[in-house]
Formats: sequence, structure tokens, C-alpha cells
Amino acid sequence: MQKTYYKTASLIANSCKAIALLAGQTTEVAMLPYEYGKNLVWLAYQLIDDVLDFTGTSASLGKGSLSDIRHGIITAPILFAMEEFPQLHAVVDQGFDNPANVDLALEYLGKSRGIQRARELATKHANLAAAAIDSLPESDDEDLRRSRRALLDLTLMVITRTK
Repeated sequence: MQKTYYKTASLIANSCKAIALLAGQTTEVAMLPYEYGKNLVWLAYQLIDDVLDFTGTSASLGKGSLSDIRHGIITAPILFAMEEFPQLHAVVDQGFDNPANVDLALEYLGKSRGIQRARELATKHANLAAAAIDSLPESDDEDLRRSRRALLDLTLMVITRTK
């Protein structure tokens, strides 16, 4: 997850913060949009992306489903499954060049709560993003209120997306 933060999410989170600073907000207030960007883009979006890699279709994703695991990338659903089924560690350690290991990992994942826990964690971070927006100072400006509503709507879109 740290790699994802440095690769993409830090740009979004810091851009959100910069907009607030450029609008004349204090550093303390500017941290709220930063938290929004970090929680929504880095965590919630990435966690749902991880789930969709297992639950989506190639057509809906625009890439092959199971793309991450086939490339040896271990994502949140598998990590959560490993907590429930420690024997999955051995499969992961062997790698996924062998299709039988992919099948075995998917079998363990299917028996686990890995996908559900990843979705729950994504929802938690989407809620943190929404709380950051709700914590911004009040304003009577209708454009600002509409923008906040759009940001809150985006949190729901991220966790309910199917592609």
C-alpha cells in the first residue's frame, strides 16, 4: 500500500491540500482535504480495485480479471485470507507461476472473508474521507456546498463501483 501512496495517492492527497491552501485556508483546515484524498483515493479506491480484480470480469475491468495474482501481486483480499488460513502462506511463498497455486489461493479466498473484509476496510476509509469533508468549516456559498456534496457522493461511488 505504501508504494501505491507514493505512486499515485500522494499526488491526489497533496493536490487536495494545495487547493485548500491556495484558497486561503489554514494548514490545519488544509489537512482535511488531504485526509479526504488519502483515504478515498489511496485506500478506499485501491481496496475496491483489489476486490474487483477477483470479482469483476475482464470486460468490465478493461484488463484481465485475476491480473494482480497472476503477476504475483498479493493484495488485501489474499492478505486477509492468509490471516484466516495460515497454510495459504506456503502457496504465496511458492509464487503464482504455477496455475495450480492460483487455483489453490482462489479456493482459500473463496472460503475466507478476505473479499468482505477488504470491502469493509474500503468502506471505513470512504467514511473517513467523508468525515474529513464534513469537518470543513461551514459556508453559505452555494457553489461550495454543491462541491462538498459532489465530494461526498464520490465516496459512495468509489465503494460501490463495479469497474
